[in-house]
Amino acid sequence: MGFSSLAYDLMKAHPRLRLTLRRGLRTAKAAGYHLRTAGTTPDPHTILFCSYHGKSAACSPRAIYDRLLTLPEYRDFQFVWAVEHPERFSELAESPRTTLVPFGSAAFERAMAGAKYWIFNITLPEHITPRQDQVYLQCWHGTPLKRLGFDIAETDNAMNSIAEIHRKYRLEGEKVDYFLSPSPFASACFRSAWQLERWGKGDAILEVGYPRNDALVNPPPDAGEAVRRRLGIPQGKRVLLYAPTFRDDQHISGSGYAYTPAVDFTALRQTLGEEYVILFRAHYLVASHFDFAAYEGFVMDVSGVEQINDLYLAADLMLTDYSSTMFDFAVLRRSILFYMYDLEQYRDHLRGFYFDLNQLPGPILTRPEQLIPAIRDSEHFVWDQRWEAFRNRFAPLEDGNAALRVIQTVIQEEPS
Repeated sequence: MGFSSLAYDLMKAHPRLRLTLRRGLRTAKAAGYHLRTAGTTPDPHTILFCSYHGKSAACSPRAIYDRLLTLPEYRDFQFVWAVEHPERFSELAESPRTTLVPFGSAAFERAMAGAKYWIFNITLPEHITPRQDQVYLQCWHGTPLKRLGFDIAETDNAMNSIAEIHRKYRLEGEKVDYFLSPSPFASACFRSAWQLERWGKGDAILEVGYPRNDALVNPPPDAGEAVRRRLGIPQGKRVLLYAPTFRDDQHISGSGYAYTPAVDFTALRQTLGEEYVILFRAHYLVASHFDFAAYEGFVMDVSGVEQINDLYLAADLMLTDYSSTMFDFAVLRRSILFYMYDLEQYRDHLRGFYFDLNQLPGPILTRPEQLIPAIRDSEHFVWDQRWEAFRNRFAPLEDGNAALRVIQTVIQEEPS
């Protein structure tokens, strides 16, 4: 067992030791950040973007960045992307105004200190806090079904107690200047989960829609087919996108959260293999340990596809569980099946939900044998009033211009 795995196991088994180690590490890293960036003045024309702690260059930060590149009034702005492996994102550096820095490095910290605007879709590194003359936009990465932050009453989270979860959300809530929201529903959840009123950030919510969904509103007519060709999906196949979320209690030392698909792909292939292709998309936190080699030609692991919107456009229907992907996919007005095989455990011991699942407009499946009949039924799917009410509640602002509204509010209205 390596040192890293041993450290993870000790932290899992001893919460008080974990808390002490984390507090000490955060204090030391904060001191180092201030020392390394002392004297740096933020450039009012520099924006730093980061998605999923540098694991990708996607989601709403990417949509905002792409829109900025098209606007002549921002031609004097410089952009920085923080990514784990800059060599994977060389296409971003093709813009002469864009620089890549390794996430978590000294160069990343200098870039943070030197940028006036920070645009993230997940929490900041705990040891970094924006200065008074900097602007932090928290885009978050999805409308919540499962409870977040201070709204979690109990949990079997493998690496965080309730107190630790609350502390993380308090640290983040105190930092934000703007908190992006796609709907009144999400706004209420975010205010509660981060206790924004308590930290004097009650006006931080920016309820303008999700920029990442702009591309779903009016896509090119052949966008889905283009993705299918790129992925090598045969013509005439129906495409099912399987996008489950992670489980807080499934954590492997040294690897992170893990997830093994709870689907009998053998049974599905026997019945649907001639007609369907399944695209499996793991949550960004998850290290999948499932071997798809036995299902070549039927199941494709598309967890490495940078833009999940491409998968949405390619899919005829979605199979998910508690993932926020359901709310984004609804923008396309296509069928969604909800496979919640561990419903009682997830609801009662891991997170809990923000609304009664009876409000979901599609079928809730809890047993493997329900999957094939539900998939067959989806072939006759009709978008009706119940589905439209779902879309209107959770994605009412998606009109293709959310990124522009963010830019006009966060950047144009801030003094330079």
